[in-house]
Amino acid sequence: MTVLIAGGGIAGLSLALTCHQIGVPCKVIEAAREVKPLGVGINLQPNAVRELMELGLGPQLGQIGICTKAFALYSKMGRLIWEEPRGEAAGYNWPQYSLHRGKLQMLLFETALERLGERAILTGANVVGYANEPCRVTAKIEHRDGQIEELSGSVLIGADGVHSNVRAQMYPDEGDALWSGNILWRATTRAKPFGNGATMAMAGHATHKFVTYPISEIDPVTGLADINWIAELSRDKAEGFRREDYSREAALEEFLPEFEGWQFDWLNVPKIIRGAERVYEYPMVDRDPLPTWRDGRVSLMGDAAHVMYPTGSNGASQAIIDARKLGRVFKDRGLNEKALYAYEDEMRPLTERTILANRGQGPGYIMEIVEQKCGGNFEKIEDVLSQEEMAAFASKYKATAGFPVDNLNASPPIIPICT
Repeated sequence: MTVLIAGGGIAGLSLALTCHQIGVPCKVIEAAREVKPLGVGINLQPNAVRELMELGLGPQLGQIGICTKAFALYSKMGRLIWEEPRGEAAGYNWPQYSLHRGKLQMLLFETALERLGERAILTGANVVGYANEPCRVTAKIEHRDGQIEELSGSVLIGADGVHSNVRAQMYPDEGDALWSGNILWRATTRAKPFGNGATMAMAGHATHKFVTYPISEIDPVTGLADINWIAELSRDKAEGFRREDYSREAALEEFLPEFEGWQFDWLNVPKIIRGAERVYEYPMVDRDPLPTWRDGRVSLMGDAAHVMYPTGSNGASQAIIDARKLGRVFKDRGLNEKALYAYEDEMRPLTERTILANRGQGPGYIMEIVEQKCGGNFEKIEDVLSQEEMAAFASKYKATAGFPVDNLNASPPIIPICT
C-alpha cells in the first residue's frame, strides 16, 4: 500500500523523498496546477540541513543558498545588542543555509520527479476529505475541473499548510488562524550585503522590526547579492487581517514611512526597501497547539500540524524534521496507526513548546527587553543586559526548538541507511 501525501510543499516533498529513500511507495497530491518557485527567503537550521544532506542534496543546497555564519540583534537605533555564530561557525557539524524558499521547493520537486517519476506527483488536485477504513484510508480528491476522484492508501499525511483541509476535517470548529496583530512585508532586493555577507540581522522590537539576510553569494563583478528582508509592524487587531498567502503584492506607502529614519551605518533600511521589485504582505499568524494530530490512519505534518510565528527561523526546518521522523517510524513499524502514534508522541510536545516560545518573540525577545529598558538607545549594552543573560536566553531557545549544538552533533542519524 501507499503513503498518500496531501500537499507538495517543502513538507510533503521532503516526505516523498524520504519514502523513496526507505523503499516505501507514496503519492503526492498538490493543489497547484504548476509548481512554481514562490515565496521569499528562509533559513534552514543545521538539523534540517543534515537531513537534506542525508537525502543526497548537499551539493545542490550549496548552489542555491549561502552558509549563514552569524546572527545579530540590533536596537531600533541600529545599535548592536547581541551577536553569535551560526551553523558550522557555531560548532555544528552541518551548516545553516539562507536561501530562497522557491528555489528549495523547486529543488525538492525536481528531485522527486527524477527519483519517483511523474506518476508519483498529482498536480492540480486538492485533498478535500478522507474516510478511515479498517485497513486503509481513502482520500477524496477534487481536480481543478471539478472532477472528484478517490485514492486509497495505508496512511494519509496532511502536509497541506496553514489552511489544511485535512486538519479542518479533524477539527471542523477550529476556525481561522490566529493573528498576532502584526503584519509582515517581505521581499528581496539586489544590493551590497552588510557585515561579512553571511549574517542574519534583526533590528527593532516586538511591534516595529526589520529582519534581513543575504540569500545568494556576492557577485564578484558588481559586489551585489540577493538580500532578503522582512518589515514587521503592529496594527489594530480590531481591524482584522486579510487571508494570508505568498502572492499578495503590497504598496510601499503601507509601511515604508515608519522605517524612513532607519538609516544605520551598517544598513540603509529605506534604501533596501525601495530597491525591491515586488513586496508581499503576510499577516503574522499561528494556530493553537492541537491535542492530537491523528485520526485513525491520518496524521498531520509541517504547518498543517504546527504553524508557528516565523520568529525563530525554524518553520521549514521543522517540516523537514517531521518528514524524516515519519520516515523513521514507517521504516521501524510499517504503514499503520502504531507508526503515526510513535511519530506524534515524539514530535508534538516539541513543536508545542516551539509554538509557545515563538509567541514570546523567540530569539528576538532580547530586543524587546532592551526597548523596554532604554528605548533602544545605549552606549554599552552591558549597562542594559549582561552577556551572560543574553547567552543564557539564546541557549534556552535553541534547546526549546530542538537544535542545541552538542545534542545535535552527538545524535545518530534519524534514518540509518544500510549501504
